[in-house]
Amino acid sequence: MLAYREAHLIEGGFGRLKGRPLSLTPRFLQRDDHVTGLIRLLSIALRLLTLVQYVVRQQLAAQGSTLAGLSAGNPTRTTPRPTTEALLAAFKHLTLTSITTPDSRLFHLSPLSPLQCHILDLLRCPPDLYSRLSSLSRQPPLKMSEP
Repeated sequence: MLAYREAHLIEGGFGRLKGRPLSLTPRFLQRDDHVTGLIRLLSIALRLLTLVQYVVRQQLAAQGSTLAGLSAGNPTRTTPRPTTEALLAAFKHLTLTSITTPDSRLFHLSPLSPLQCHILDLLRCPPDLYSRLSSLSRQPPLKMSEP
């Protein structure tokens, strides 16, 4: 009976493999080792999705709080149990612009919203994790090899 009651957790994982964001759909893979590799890669991705969701939910429970702003139709709606897919959707409008000149490479990052900063905090990521990407602009430009 206990295993049956927890079945939705396992079925949810398989649902993620079959649907978005992992989409284990029929592919035209000719070799068995390619199929095996794809399944292994997607199972690692599934574990990562599950871990992110678990960490955020645990942090919210420990703080006794909820997360607002994940629902596109109702930004004031809160949830104590967000899904990883909803958390990732909060980051979909970020942009990284790269400009390469003969002398340098410049990058511009769109700023994080308060919701995005809060999500990174719930994931226990360092506060400067995102802003460190701008340090890439200090690297020299990529040299194109001449034929």
